[in-house]
Amino acid sequence: MKTRFLTPALTALLTVSLLGGPLAPQADARPGQGGSMGSRGSRTWSAPPTTSTSPFGAAPMDRSITPRTAPGYNGYAAQTPYGTPLNRGMGMGMGTASRHPFLTGLAGGILGAGLFGMLSGHGFMGGVHGLFSFIGLLIQIGLIAMVVMWLIRRFSGQSPSRSGGSGFSLNPAASGPAPGGSPVGLPGAGSSGALTITSADYQAFQQTLLDIQTAWNQQNIPALQQMATPEMVSYFNQQLATLASQGARNVVSDVHFIQGDLAEAWQEAGMDYATVAMRYSLIDLTTNATGQVIDGSSTEPVTITELWTFTRPSRGGRWLLSAIQQGRNS
Repeated sequence: MKTRFLTPALTALLTVSLLGGPLAPQADARPGQGGSMGSRGSRTWSAPPTTSTSPFGAAPMDRSITPRTAPGYNGYAAQTPYGTPLNRGMGMGMGTASRHPFLTGLAGGILGAGLFGMLSGHGFMGGVHGLFSFIGLLIQIGLIAMVVMWLIRRFSGQSPSRSGGSGFSLNPAASGPAPGGSPVGLPGAGSSGALTITSADYQAFQQTLLDIQTAWNQQNIPALQQMATPEMVSYFNQQLATLASQGARNVVSDVHFIQGDLAEAWQEAGMDYATVAMRYSLIDLTTNATGQVIDGSSTEPVTITELWTFTRPSRGGRWLLSAIQQGRNS
């Protein structure tokens, strides 16, 4: 009698398993599945600076192969607390990175010597007077302004190309020292140096975002291996295997990049790192073995804000995704 009762029950259980599995798939089934994982070098357990794309910062890492026991680490936010931009306390106007001591002295010397000499009739124009002296003053002011602006861009690493293209905007505090490290441009033992990110880099970040979504949708692990670190590929592989064990498949489509900006960029131990905040929309749905939608929507896109960290050898090479962190909502 018990056998006759259990047989239909087991049959029903197997049917449910085929339709969606005993475990409900996660609502966020895209690459990373709405978690924070990966490594950011020495900054893995410190919070990235806030940006206009991610004004409330990023969620701490859920999974990483980087140990928390590295010297100087005392919890995720010990070095850079949430909601505390790296440039807080710099005051109005130019930040600390732009106040280069060589810049300040040179600009002050040019302005002081040049303007004083012109006003006293012994400027760069050779002591002309009257109207010609006034015209010479205007020309020299213009030349000095151009030189000063060039020097600011040169020594602060803020070239116009950094803010161009691909929907990315410039975050002036993006290139800075590691928490507790040396000043920008003066890397020391265990610290990091400044890194300039170009328009081509921003385009690579955006394209990698789109290409990883495509490879994930196709369950193409070899393609993911060309775009992400082995650590991140292992997480993606595990997530896809979990979905398959549940008889489910995640389908992402209509991926549209909305905006992004640089949170921070640095060099350490012969590697370049860049953490960028990116907002994008996509169709994110999960189907069962028969193609029936069991989670998400095939018509309503969702908007995502994540911080992706990319890395490459400092000597050159392709940027690889090394971490994904979820942007905080508040």
